[in-house]
Order: sequence, then structure tokens, then C-alpha cells
Amino acid sequence: MAKLWQASNIKLHPLVEKYTVGKDYELDKSLLPFDVEASIAHAKGLNKIGLLTDTELNDLTVGLNEILVMHSAGEFKIEQSDEDCHTAIENYLVTKLGDVGKKIHTGRSRNDQVLVATRLYTRKKLKQISVEMIKLEEVFLNFAKKYEFIPLPGYTHTRRAMPSSIGHWSAAYLEELINNFMLLETAYKLNDQNPLGAAAGFGVNLPLEREFVSKELGFERTQINSLYCVNSRGVTESYILSVLTQIMMTLGRLANEMIWFTTPEFNFFDLPYEFTTGSSIMPQKRNPDIFEIVRSNVNVIVGLQTQVKDICKNLISGYNRDTQLTKEPLIKALGITRRSLEVLALVMDKVTPKVDVLMKSLSPELFAANEALKMVKNGMPFREAYQNVKENLDKLQVPDPVEALKEIVSLGGPGNLALDRYKIDRPL
Repeated sequence: MAKLWQASNIKLHPLVEKYTVGKDYELDKSLLPFDVEASIAHAKGLNKIGLLTDTELNDLTVGLNEILVMHSAGEFKIEQSDEDCHTAIENYLVTKLGDVGKKIHTGRSRNDQVLVATRLYTRKKLKQISVEMIKLEEVFLNFAKKYEFIPLPGYTHTRRAMPSSIGHWSAAYLEELINNFMLLETAYKLNDQNPLGAAAGFGVNLPLEREFVSKELGFERTQINSLYCVNSRGVTESYILSVLTQIMMTLGRLANEMIWFTTPEFNFFDLPYEFTTGSSIMPQKRNPDIFEIVRSNVNVIVGLQTQVKDICKNLISGYNRDTQLTKEPLIKALGITRRSLEVLALVMDKVTPKVDVLMKSLSPELFAANEALKMVKNGMPFREAYQNVKENLDKLQVPDPVEALKEIVSLGGPGNLALDRYKIDRPL
């Protein structure tokens, strides 16, 4: 079948075709259902302004739904010669419906087609990510409640510093995830705009029912300026990737801590066997590969974010083929982030603290600052109290470290957890 832009007497050089198409025809397997969804809404809009009859609209809708069924069964093919899913869909409709199939592209460009399909795809994936984030929030809230006063040394400069607890540590991750969810909401809102109708960036001289199509597709709003619609490709992806990077940075710190905290040297937590791998040569090994892959994937997401930003910076207004290369990093990053959240919620729900080890971790020196502040409460200047404790560290004794920890918590010290104040987010 011919390309949508191809003149009948011109054939693109095969090497140029292969290079410019790249992996787009493979990536578009993910976008195809959303292009079909947008095409049905667009056809309804054309019907409303009299450019499609009711019969033509019905025929196109039936044909588009057939494509969905074939796609679900793995029977609808997008070939390199198609370039993308948009061409494959239109070629199918033309083959099936003749001139009626040729009408589906009225008032559209592949530029706004890929924009709207990407927005719909991204909207679904962001919703999925929100669900997985909430699962992990719930895991940390439950973890904090269950192990609220189980000791866990607090570290500064990677050295034992002050008394803390698993509840304190867990609630810190919970609050960070809640803040990350706020960022996710802004990414979702930015993405939730309908660009369809912008065509190649300069609109069309047809009275397109853009608001109607936006409602059909469930968008919160319609992008107004047609040129900005096209310019926003890559910009929107860049912001979304920035948010995914922040989420992954949280997960990366968690993964790194769990790698250390489950070592025999720390031995603070037990990592169940079903989440560890072994060695091909050392029979005793239990490796925390899941955490190592999460930690590494943070760097992958940072790289994908940088890739998109570098592709899109300094481009002239209007469509540039460069932005085709933002599709793969977006799809990849959305998938990595969702799977990372999913697997960490699964694992962290089964991780358990080693209470005996953690109880012994509350060594007297961790309470040094606490002892100085006790002297302050009795009227001693802080710097004098500090020096007094510093000079007598070897004599410092804490008869009941756990009770001392609870006292600090009740006074607002390493937490005053107030776990009832945390509100778990709701899915997007």
C-alpha cells in the first residue's frame, strides 16, 4: 500500500525508509488502540459537521472496531512500509471501504494523530502508575503502624547518629511517595489536553468540533493554539519523564537501603527466599537482585529524560521529525516506573524486621544528643551540655533504650509519627 504522503511516481529509497522509520512501526503496536479510539471520535466529529453521512460513520466505526479485534488477536500487522499505525489503519479502511476509507483523514495530519494517540496512551499509563504508587503507600503506612516503635538507628554521613524507629523510617517513605503523587497529578493534568484538530500545526479551514471530540475522548480540556499543540510534543513528554525520575529516585534510595540493611553485616531485615536469586558457583549466595535492578533503573530513567530534553531543545516552531524519537523513551520510562512500583510493593509487603538485632542496635552513644537536651531542660546552656556529654561518652548509659526512644517520639523527636494524619492518595 502507498504511504499517506507518497506520490504515485516516486519511490522512497529503501535505506532512507529503513533509517527514518526506525522502530516506529514496532512501537506503534502500543499506540494503535488509542489511534483507533481517537479516529472513531474524529469520525463522529466529521459527521456532526456534515462531512460524513450516518452510513459512512457507521461503516468507518465498524472497520475501526474490526482493527481493534484483529490487534487484540495479534492479527493486525504494521509493516515497515506503513511507517506507523496511522498509515496501517487508513490503508485497511481504504482497502475495506474504498472512498469512504479515504475520508477518515479529513481535517487531520499524522502530527495531531500521533499527539492524541500518545496522550491517550500516556493517560492510561499514568493511571496505572497511580494505582501502583497507592499500593506502595499502603505498604509503608501499614509497615509504620505495625513496627512503629521497633528501633532502627538513624544515620548521618553513613554513620550511626541518633535513635530512630522503623515507624519513623517507613513514614518518611510514605510522605515522600505522597509528595511524588502530587507531581504525578500535575503530569497527568498537563497530559490531559486534546491536541486533535491542530493538524500539521496550523489548523484547517473546516469547522471541526474540537470540544465535542475532547468530550468523546474524556479529555479535561482542549489545547487552544494549534501551533503550540505541535510544539508541545516532547515538552509534555519531558515533564512526565521528570516526574517519573523523581518517583524512581525515591525507589532507588529505598532499593539501596534494602540492599545494605539485608546484608549479614547489618542484618536489620529479612528478605524472603522467593525474592532472592542464587549464584552459579557459590551455593550459599542469596542475592538481592530485585533491589539492584531497581537501583540501576533509576539511572535508565534519568538517561531517558535527558534524551528527550536534548532531542527537543532549540527546535524551530512547527513539526520536526526529531520528535519521533521521543516516543520510545516515553513508552519505556512509563513501563519501567510502573513495574518498579509494582515489584517493590510486592517485596516490601513481605519484608520483616529482625527485632532482636534491631533491639540491640540502640547503643548508648545514639542517645548523646538526647542526654544533652535533658540537661538543657534542667537549665544548662546547650553548648555546655553538649561538651559535658561529649567528654563523658564512655560513661553514657541508657537503662531502657526502647522506652527512651518512645519518650523521644512522644515529644516530637525523631518523628512524632502522627500516622493518623497521613491520607492515602486516590487513583487518578
